[in-house]
Amino acid sequence: MDLNLSDEQRLLRESAERFVAESYDADHRRRMANDPLGYSPDVWKQFAELGWLALPIPEEFGGLGGGAVEIGILMEAFGRGLVSEPYVATIVLGASLIDRCGSMAQKQASLPKIADGSLKLAFAHSERAARFDLAKVATAANKTAQGWRLAGSKIAVLDGHAADEIIVSALIHDHHGPSGRIGLFLVRATEPGLVISDYPRLGGGRACNIDLADVHLPEDALLGDGHDALPAIEWAVDRTMAALGAEAVGIMQTLLDTTLEYTKIRKQFGRPLSANQVIRHRLADMAMQVDESRSMALRAALKVDAAPVERARAASGAKAKIGKCARFVGEQSIQLHGGMGVTEELEVGAYFKRLVAFDTLFGGSAHHYGRHAQLGRTA
Repeated sequence: MDLNLSDEQRLLRESAERFVAESYDADHRRRMANDPLGYSPDVWKQFAELGWLALPIPEEFGGLGGGAVEIGILMEAFGRGLVSEPYVATIVLGASLIDRCGSMAQKQASLPKIADGSLKLAFAHSERAARFDLAKVATAANKTAQGWRLAGSKIAVLDGHAADEIIVSALIHDHHGPSGRIGLFLVRATEPGLVISDYPRLGGGRACNIDLADVHLPEDALLGDGHDALPAIEWAVDRTMAALGAEAVGIMQTLLDTTLEYTKIRKQFGRPLSANQVIRHRLADMAMQVDESRSMALRAALKVDAAPVERARAASGAKAKIGKCARFVGEQSIQLHGGMGVTEELEVGAYFKRLVAFDTLFGGSAHHYGRHAQLGRTA
């Protein structure tokens, strides 16, 4: 298998890295951290102009028809700048679920707007009692004469405060299909009965909790034909973990580069730190962990359209391994910077916080080691 990037992929990587380097400096990140929105609408418009919002959307709906590898290239560049725009929520999760589950009319209504930046999405699935089990959903969708009535609550919704529409998962209660199946519903953020409580995420960006108190929806709010959406949810989350893994690689690479440069400049007893053999060994271990993580993220991206068990094992393997490597690289970077590593003035801490947040999204390393092993027994 040829793993070299194509010319188009190399251009995407170069343009993304250049844009992030020019647009995301320390001052920009501090402003976004103190901004109640958590991201820049002007930058989001630039994403649309650059074609990044259209990247994975099929060409027939105004997209570019890109795949998970291209998303990974973009996400690694985003990691270098700690990008806080709602790209994962809208594009990697939201657009993918609409493309996978939506009817032709729903795709035509939503995907072109996503591609041009006029529609932002979020995916509300996690619940307090689920503990990262995607099949556990307590939120209920009851059929009514006019459509649907939703009741329940969701937690840790990425960028839900910024979304125009939220894709909500719920157990369908009607008389036209098997009980216990999960449906996906498009809910406007301004829908009566929908209450959003947002908060800052560790490492930048925002998330929210959502309460649905007797939310009434039209019949066409249900994505697709009402078949069980759990397989599509698992596919979308595996795809997202591959993208987040690539973002983590970009963060880890930045920490490695920053630490390497610091050890060359910082002197101790008249010699740079990098002249110390023990320090060199630690830097080499960091570099090895970054390369291993990059390989695991790429493998997960290459497997997103494989058979469900193969895809899920690749995603969980990447999430578990990258989470472990990320903590090692982050801790080593802070330690090698000495006392400066824990100050707000130095951005090493901000990058490490994003890595800690990555490790908990959609389940930590321990959870995914277990999922990987369980899938291996059923393969």
